[in-house]
Amino acid sequence: MDLTEDELLTAIRRVLSGAGPEVRIGPGDDAAVLAPLSGEIVVTTDVLVEGVHFDRMLTSARDLGYKAIVVNVSDVAAMAASPRAAVCALTLGGDVDAAWTMELFGGMREAAGEHALWLVGGDLSGGSCGWIAVTVIGEVAAGRAVPRSGARVGDLVVVTGSLGAAAAGLRVTRDGRPASDLDRRLLRAHFRPVARVGEAQVLERHGATAMMDVSDGLTLDLSRLCAASGAGVRLALGEVPVAEGATLDEALGGGDDYELLATLPSADAVETARDELRETFGVPLAEIGVIVEEGLTVSAPDGGERPLRAMGWDHFRA
Repeated sequence: MDLTEDELLTAIRRVLSGAGPEVRIGPGDDAAVLAPLSGEIVVTTDVLVEGVHFDRMLTSARDLGYKAIVVNVSDVAAMAASPRAAVCALTLGGDVDAAWTMELFGGMREAAGEHALWLVGGDLSGGSCGWIAVTVIGEVAAGRAVPRSGARVGDLVVVTGSLGAAAAGLRVTRDGRPASDLDRRLLRAHFRPVARVGEAQVLERHGATAMMDVSDGLTLDLSRLCAASGAGVRLALGEVPVAEGATLDEALGGGDDYELLATLPSADAVETARDELRETFGVPLAEIGVIVEEGLTVSAPDGGERPLRAMGWDHFRA
């Protein structure tokens, strides 16, 4: 590192300068001070570890900083909440310089600006490898948070957008082949995910009983939603929205999509939510299954049925 810790912190604070009126004391003090929120507080933390979640040879510092914020915003969104503030704890490997670090925080500020989110503090340390731990604080109206544990028998399972693009983008990155227009869209899906904040609030207004984001793979996250709800599911394989350029396996278990997986109480609720999402955000909503009393099964287009195999990212089995 070509700067001292204090010099680097001073430079970072310049990148993060400015905050809304809810931030009473921002970066540079022992702790940040925020004005009281009007609703209930929602808090989430996610860590990106070098060699596990990212490779500095394959991703830019700016994209990495952007993604570190968005994956946390997505968790807040999945509760039907709005992000408000964030802190970042950063460990830098010995070969990381100040320019790379400033680009990282530039990406964080870019993502924060898109979501009206303030970076209000954090911590820096040296270490043998790099990791980025971001905590996001959000708020939701009292009693309006949507957990993953509320699915009921008969609820319809829906997912926003399409799935598999991020996993396909990682495949493109590793292959290193020349990028076509489609390849570039897949790369963007991997490096610049979208947090469905407004979309989640639409689903909540239309009666979503359970919701989570698809971060580790559709089938794995769907099995988690069912386990939390004490229910089962029958997944309609032919209705899973596979992104252009992705395979079905990437859509079912690739992960990193950050689309919303939710359950809605009726076909009318699905239709009205679908219309609003399309008109307001241009985002499709696919009905992909139904909650049942028990068991995880997949219905194939040919009418056959088989057990659902939960595929996806497991940090301890990767």
